[in-house]
Amino acid sequence: MNADSNEVLDYRRALEALRNGVPNRDAVRVVGCAQTGIEQGFRENLELTGDHLEKDKQVRGMLVTGDFGAGKSHLLEYLQHLALLENFVCSRVVISKETPLSDPAKVFKAAIESAQVPGLSGQAIQEIGARLRRDSADYAGLRRWCERHAATHGPLFAATLLLHERLGGDPEMVEKVVGFWSGEALGVGLIRRALKQAGADFPHRVKSVPARELALHRFLFIPQLFHAAGYRGWLLLLDEIELIGRYSLLQRAKSYGELARWLGWLRGEQYPGLVTVAAITDDFDAAVLDEKGDYSSLREKLEAKGREEYRIIAARAETGMRIIRRERMALEPPDEHHLHDTYRLLKQIHAKAYGWEPPDIPMAELATTRRMRSHVRRWITQWDLLRLFPDSAVRTEETALRPSYDEDLEVEKPPPEEPPPDDA
Repeated sequence: MNADSNEVLDYRRALEALRNGVPNRDAVRVVGCAQTGIEQGFRENLELTGDHLEKDKQVRGMLVTGDFGAGKSHLLEYLQHLALLENFVCSRVVISKETPLSDPAKVFKAAIESAQVPGLSGQAIQEIGARLRRDSADYAGLRRWCERHAATHGPLFAATLLLHERLGGDPEMVEKVVGFWSGEALGVGLIRRALKQAGADFPHRVKSVPARELALHRFLFIPQLFHAAGYRGWLLLLDEIELIGRYSLLQRAKSYGELARWLGWLRGEQYPGLVTVAAITDDFDAAVLDEKGDYSSLREKLEAKGREEYRIIAARAETGMRIIRRERMALEPPDEHHLHDTYRLLKQIHAKAYGWEPPDIPMAELATTRRMRSHVRRWITQWDLLRLFPDSAVRTEETALRPSYDEDLEVEKPPPEEPPPDDA
């Protein structure tokens, strides 16, 4: 396939993504992004990450809001594109029934499965683990971090890093260790036996950790691992946060607290090296925080249960709700200049993708009151139809879709109770 054919294929992939409202790298590359204020703040956060990592601090993340179809997912794809160019490992997690925001273990699993590493393909942790340079200063920093973590949170990561070093000639054990870093179970009995096999004089007692707590420890360890391998940090993109509006009160409260966690707003719970951007619909504040009464009464309802556990959940939830209300960054609506530029660009792309001259669509369609996704899909669809049926009169109709915030226990999926790994 020659270069021209490759270019045509890229353009067609971009148009297909834009037509379906599911942005990909091709769409981002050809269309770009006009959210200059958000982009500037994001670039500043990337620059701060290394300094904050050295100071054991987390960069405060960004919460972006926009109407349904306004381009939030396109923005996240664009920010991921920028971060990959800046040597960040990037993970994109869509909040769903299978990946509830309230469950750190499931969020971690989705983040690792979706992780993209600059210049590498394949499974992220496995690829990075194979490229660690044990004689580097960054790797020495990872060792020191593991020792500090052993004293404060437990020695699992110090022990498994030591095994990764000492048992490099045992591919099966190395695979198990890397699998543990990636979220898989690894029995503490096996770790203890492997330490003896390696002849390691390990000064800590290895013991199991509950699944939820272990997931949070992994979120601490993985940015350090990425840094030791020469990457600048870990970008976590959280999309469709608005799904939490359909959860029950308790699960909404837990989710607000987790949003505050990943954006770096919880005191004493920092994740150095992690940079987070989350996206939520712009009517969530009114439809859920106000209409459902979460902002005014959630804390009172939970504290009425009289348990310390609920008091902590309520306090964290309040932090998350304040972020949604006060710290969000709204997507800028497209102005006429941006619409004209995007229209001309897409017309050129469609022409190159299919080898024809698309006719002009009446400029009356360039109304700034319509969402950008609506404009883009209308233009592409009309050109598609006119190319295939040139003698037909084309008319498109639209139906506005709005997210539902009605509580639905089928959407809510509480984290299952996971037993700790056995010692067998």
